[in-house]
Amino acid sequence: MTWTNSKDTALRARAEAVIPGGMYGHQNVALLPEGYPQFFAKAQGAHLWDSDGNRYLDYLCGYGPNLFGYGHAAINKAYIDQLELGDTMTGPGGVMVDLAERFVSMVAHADWAMFCKNGTDATTMALVIARNYRGKKTIVRAKGAYHGAAPWCTPMAAGITAADRANQIFYDYNDVESLEAAVRAAGDDLAAIFASPIKHDTFIDQEAPNPAYAARARTLCDEHDALLIVDDVRAGFRLARDCSWSLVNVKPDLSTWGKAIANGHPISALLGNDRARAAAAGIYATGSYWFSAAPMAASLVTLKLIADSDYLERTQALGERLRAGLTSASQAHGFSLRQTGPAEMPLITFDEDPQLAKGYFWTSAMLKRGIYMHPWHNMFICAAMTEADIDHTLEVAEDAFKAMRGAASLEPATKLLKMAEAAALQPL
Repeated sequence: MTWTNSKDTALRARAEAVIPGGMYGHQNVALLPEGYPQFFAKAQGAHLWDSDGNRYLDYLCGYGPNLFGYGHAAINKAYIDQLELGDTMTGPGGVMVDLAERFVSMVAHADWAMFCKNGTDATTMALVIARNYRGKKTIVRAKGAYHGAAPWCTPMAAGITAADRANQIFYDYNDVESLEAAVRAAGDDLAAIFASPIKHDTFIDQEAPNPAYAARARTLCDEHDALLIVDDVRAGFRLARDCSWSLVNVKPDLSTWGKAIANGHPISALLGNDRARAAAAGIYATGSYWFSAAPMAASLVTLKLIADSDYLERTQALGERLRAGLTSASQAHGFSLRQTGPAEMPLITFDEDPQLAKGYFWTSAMLKRGIYMHPWHNMFICAAMTEADIDHTLEVAEDAFKAMRGAASLEPATKLLKMAEAAALQPL
C-alpha cells in the first residue's frame, strides 16, 4: 500500500485549536509511534480506513467493542429500526426489560441488570452499590488495574486529590497473601474486592487468574459480608459466553460490562445477584442517554449472536494461528516475542526491549503495511477476521521483521518514557 497522512496532519492542526491538547483519552495517539493516524473515515468488517484513505486490518477493534465486525448488518438494522421508533425518550422502551432478561438468562451469577453508557459508569455504580450494601467504605483492588476514568480510579494524577482516592487499599493481582493482607488492613470496613477478569494492565505481561486467588477473593468477601466485583468491561464475552470468572468457577456478586456487548453501539451494563439487589435499588444513578432504546436493541441482537454462533471458538482459533505464526517468524529473524494473554486478546511485546524501541519500530512497520497493531496495549481478534487475514498479517510481519533486522538503529519511545517519568513524580 502507498501510505500518506497529509489529511490526518491537517485535521490534527485544526483539532489543536478547538480541542484541548488536540485529543484526549485512550484514543489519543500522542504516545504512539509517529505516523499513527488520529482520525478515521470509515470502518467495515475487520478493516478501517483513516482520513487519508489508508486501509488497515484492525487488531484494536475500537479498543474492544468490535466483536462481530464493524457495520454488522443485523446488529445495525436492529439499531436503526428502534431508532426510527424511538431512542432517547421520556422513559425507556420495553426493549430495556427484554435486554435485562436476556442478560440474566446468559450470565450465571446475575439476577438483575442495570444499564449505562461507559465502562466507567458501570464500575463507579458498582463501587457505590458495594458501599451502600452494608454502609462500609473501603474497597480493595489490584495495583495497576484499570477500572475507568473517574477520579477514584483514573490512572493519571492530574486534577485528582488524595480525597478522590480515599478508602482504597491495593494488592498484587494473583497474590493470595497480598490480597489477604489488604483485606486485613480494611478490617471491619471492607465494602468490596474489585478484580479484573485477567491481569490486562498495559505495558506488562498479561496473566490469567489463578483459581486459588479467585476462590480466595470469593471466600474473603463471604467472610466479611462484602461484595465481590469482577470488572468484565474489557474482556466480557471475549473469553466465555458467561462472566469471564466462570472459567475459574467463581461467581461474583456484581460484574461490569461494556465494549463488545452491542458491537460498538453505546451501552454498558452492571449485573448483580439478589444479595446486592436492595443496595442497587437504593442508590441514585442516571444519565440523559442511559435509557436510550436503540443501543439496547443492538445489544439484544449481539447477545443472540454470542449465544448462537461459534464466534468464540473461531476468534480463539484465529488468535492461536496468529500467535504460532508470529512466534515462528520472529524467531526466524532473530527476535524473541512476548505474547501473553488469551490468544483472542493478545498483548505482543519484545524481550529485552525496556525502552520499547523494538516494539515501536515493528508496529510502525506493520502500520505502514496495512496492519494496525499496538505496541503496549492488549489487542483483540474479531469474528469478522478470516484465516486469510491472519495469513496476510504473518506475511506482512515477515517484511516488518526483515526491516527491523536491517535497521541501522532503533529509537527508544522517548515521549512515552517522559510521560511515565512525569507520572511517577505525581503519586497519590
